[in-house]
Amino acid sequence: MASLSHNPSKKGVRSTGGSGSYGNRSGGGQNMKFARRTSSGRYISLSGEDVEASGEMSSDYMNYTVHIPSTPDNQPMDASSVAVKAEEQYVSNSLFTGGFNSVTRAHLMDKMIESEVTHPQMAGAKGSSCSMPACDGKVMRDERGDDIHPCPCRFKICRECYLDATKDSGLCPGCKEPYKVAEDDDMPDFSSGALPLPAPGDATNNSEKTGLSLMRRNQPGEFDHNRYLFETSGTYGVGNAYWPNKEEPHGEGDEGFGDKMGAETTEKPWKPLSRKIPIDPSILSPYRLLIGLRLVVLAFFLTWRVRHPNHEAMWLWAMSIVCELWFAFSWILDQIPKLCPINRATDLEILKEKFDLPSPSNPLGRSDLPGMDVFVSTADPEKEPPLVTANTILSILAVDYPVEKLACYISDDGGALLTFEAMAEACSFANVWVPFCKKHNIEPRNPDSYFSKQGDPTKKQKRPDFVKDRKLVKREYDEFKVRVNGLPDSIRRRSDAFNAREEMKKLKQMRDTGADMLLETVKIQKATWMADGTHWPGTWANPGPDHKKGDHPGIIQVMLKPPSMDPLMGSDDEDRLIDCSDVDIRLPMFVYMSREKRAGYDHNKKAGAMNALVRASAILSNGPFMLNLDCDHYINNCQALREGMCFMLDRGGENICYIQFPQRFEGIDPSDRYANHNTVFFDGNMRALDGLQGPVYVGTGCLFRRFALYGFDPPRSKEYTGLLGMKKKVQTAPHADSENQASGADEFDAELNVAMVPKRFGNSTVLAQSIPVAEYQARPLADHPGITHGRPPGALRIPREPLDASTVAEAVSLISCWYEDKTEWGDRVGWIYGSVTEDVVTGYRMHNRGWRSVYCITKRDAFLGSAPINLTDRLHQVLRWATGSVEIFFSRNNAFFASRKMKVLQRLAYLNVGIYPFTSPFLLVYCFLPALSLFSGKFIVQTLNVTFLVYLLIITSTLMGLAVLELKWSGISLEEWWRNEQFWLISGTSAHLAAVVQGLLKVMAGIEISFTLTSKSAGDDSDDIYAELYLVKWTSLMIPPITIMMLNLIAIGVGICRTIYSDFPQWGKLLGGGFFSFWVLAHLYPFAKGLMGRRGKTPTIVFVWSGLMAITISLLYISINPPKAGGTAAGAGFQFP
Repeated sequence: MASLSHNPSKKGVRSTGGSGSYGNRSGGGQNMKFARRTSSGRYISLSGEDVEASGEMSSDYMNYTVHIPSTPDNQPMDASSVAVKAEEQYVSNSLFTGGFNSVTRAHLMDKMIESEVTHPQMAGAKGSSCSMPACDGKVMRDERGDDIHPCPCRFKICRECYLDATKDSGLCPGCKEPYKVAEDDDMPDFSSGALPLPAPGDATNNSEKTGLSLMRRNQPGEFDHNRYLFETSGTYGVGNAYWPNKEEPHGEGDEGFGDKMGAETTEKPWKPLSRKIPIDPSILSPYRLLIGLRLVVLAFFLTWRVRHPNHEAMWLWAMSIVCELWFAFSWILDQIPKLCPINRATDLEILKEKFDLPSPSNPLGRSDLPGMDVFVSTADPEKEPPLVTANTILSILAVDYPVEKLACYISDDGGALLTFEAMAEACSFANVWVPFCKKHNIEPRNPDSYFSKQGDPTKKQKRPDFVKDRKLVKREYDEFKVRVNGLPDSIRRRSDAFNAREEMKKLKQMRDTGADMLLETVKIQKATWMADGTHWPGTWANPGPDHKKGDHPGIIQVMLKPPSMDPLMGSDDEDRLIDCSDVDIRLPMFVYMSREKRAGYDHNKKAGAMNALVRASAILSNGPFMLNLDCDHYINNCQALREGMCFMLDRGGENICYIQFPQRFEGIDPSDRYANHNTVFFDGNMRALDGLQGPVYVGTGCLFRRFALYGFDPPRSKEYTGLLGMKKKVQTAPHADSENQASGADEFDAELNVAMVPKRFGNSTVLAQSIPVAEYQARPLADHPGITHGRPPGALRIPREPLDASTVAEAVSLISCWYEDKTEWGDRVGWIYGSVTEDVVTGYRMHNRGWRSVYCITKRDAFLGSAPINLTDRLHQVLRWATGSVEIFFSRNNAFFASRKMKVLQRLAYLNVGIYPFTSPFLLVYCFLPALSLFSGKFIVQTLNVTFLVYLLIITSTLMGLAVLELKWSGISLEEWWRNEQFWLISGTSAHLAAVVQGLLKVMAGIEISFTLTSKSAGDDSDDIYAELYLVKWTSLMIPPITIMMLNLIAIGVGICRTIYSDFPQWGKLLGGGFFSFWVLAHLYPFAKGLMGRRGKTPTIVFVWSGLMAITISLLYISINPPKAGGTAAGAGFQFP
């Protein structure tokens, strides 16, 4: 209720233009103003001098202060806040394009999609129209979707008309009164796109410091980043940090910043955010002992094999011994890095207590967590369905992380309008889906997975309106799916209609000019049109100049603008689908991006797209941490980001470059025929690497430290010297002990001086300014004596700076095709170029600089994705990985050339990554040996004596023992281990062999390797989710395994027949050869089952080629080494005519 209080001082409020102004709210009330009511009922503002000149106050003049509580209908706004909101709305409703030799343009869109938009601030949302004559613009809106009225008369005006009015006369077109303008001292300057930072020191020195240049050099080779952080006209990212110089004396009675921090953090005992859980010694000790035992037995066995050749079949013995030596070497590379597996655990309650809970210094409970940028990449909407990508985006927007600290980016490398409109539809549906998830604590927050999962949806739900809300949201989601599925037809019909209209216009124009031309000559370029009736700047369905794949401008659209700092609770209005009165309805920032592509430029595939995202996000949000996901990998655990932050913000977290989460998949057949889950790698190898220097980066589900990805060294690193790398030498950054000052680029890299910054990062000063800010905001809290490189609490609770058009235009220039020219992007900075497995190389480079990584296994799987269950697609996927490994082996990224900052066992692990495909030739030969042995009647040893059998028994027993113990500490099932062994042989004799050949061709002949995206669409049988499993597609990769199978089957038959009809049967050699043939066939069983398909889908050519290969090899062997002719028919040999 409004309260009235007499004000005897009669002091007015100074304002521009003789009018009172709405200032910033103070204490929930409004400033005092004087007014007189005219005979017409209109109020005219008066100054204090006018009131005093009137003498004794009459009944017509009253001087009082009205304290009106803030309500949704009472939102005082001055011109500065209106201008900021107008600028934000302009940015979020504009499509920015630009690139090489072109001007950056902002296209204001009145709508992004044809359907009704539910999000209030998206282009095309329902809203009031501008009241200005001949203007059909929409009135500016706030986050709730309510109209913004710059003037108290509530005259409805759009952004353009408002800017024109303030520039021309400054008068409201409705009441003809001046707009309320804030004082110049209080008005922030948004001309540069950011708020100025307060400079340390006295106010008298601020004017001198703000004029300093970004790249000012104090001394040759030195760069004062601490000062430059405050000198710049803008800062970038979530919040800004202010801290005094250590040399600057504090004022009288003012405690030091560190003292305040210490007083606040020592009130409670320090608790770690994460901890290591060692493996049970009763499992790990025998495991290590068996590794040593098997290593010794292998040495003795190989020595015995070399000293006891088979003189009857030297060729068979030579091939087998070479293969066995290589198998022993590859086993060592794979097994030794598994000596130190560990488990980890996090404590989310402590994270919340440290960063999110209200405190005397944080009464509003604002989060002190650092910002997070989430990257999603897609390239082809035909092979990566937009609906799958949209569901991934929805799971990100609904994640449990401070909304104001989260930003989501999607990179559309194909520049397709279909992807753009699908993302716009997702943003519109997110206005319903995200509050629903927060209100009822939904998990998972991918709507497709949530509504299709089995089980009782009401389990653990206690709110009485859950069933009603779920039914409404389910119906809304079904309509959303129909709209997205109908987008291709909608875009085609719209484009056809607009193109036909353009043809008619052209024809009419020709007729008006009197041109005598046939109708057939009237042709225009078939363009792709957006929903607002303008050309799509990206790729067209009918490619044209500047509008085709590999040749289109850069595009950025801020579909969801950055949210406000404080929670925005919903309401139970009838306009909203569900009651959100107690739910924060804000949505994170969401940006659509398609980098520029031009002919003649190497775009470096996914790595180039990710680097473009890194640069653009540094300008728009500058989250110090970045999560990258594939378009088909969604967030399955809404607290996954918080789990990762427990490691990054814990003691020692400043030396962690990334947090790798395991890849988990859905839609895999229950038997996991082709080892798609790959649990042996993700639960075994990766967990073991976590005990060394950290897991390798596997391409998705990885949380990065932005500063590490920029190519800098960690604050503290170790050099490992000595014979086995046992000696450690700790290296500390020059300013690693600084808690209250930001360290700049040159303070972490002595080779990087001022002149080298453009060469490494490009010529954008805005990007260079964002680097030390991101480094500082990523530091853990300095709340423990052991944390020497931290930041004070509360430094990240300052609101995010608003976006303006100049900032987005700068981001457009950073995604141009020429920006990386003559820079170190892709070589030292960002994702590394030059390999189809850019993920492994990128992680290797960071480990090689001394960074550590952490493997985060959550109780509920953090992310879920899809994997190819079809045999052919799976083989092509493995082929791509193996080819990348071969490229790594023949490049400078080979672990042989690793620095001393990488641990020895970590180096062995990376060496194995580059070498494992080269096992394929030896494995292929070894799979043929049983058949050759049966054909020839010989064996790899001269006789199956006791020594050979004992060695074989011990090696097999130790292998089984290691497998059992590994299953114990990794949690892998026996079936999963066996499936992995089977697919190891299948891929080793097919995809890995082809990868070695392709890699050698690239290295020796310079033949480039190209791969196509694996289609993520369903099979022909829509009713069967495993229809793809039975689909057989021909590929040349199938020939070697099929040949091995058929040759071994024929050899078994030949061996049995020879032994039965022989005068002197040698059952021992038949048993040995038959056992090894059976071992090969058992491993190839899933492959054979996949070839059978369902309903006879196996192509005939598969059997024809394989049969011919098997027969040819058999006849070739017989012709080279024919059986000796004997006196009986049984011993007669085969002779060619």
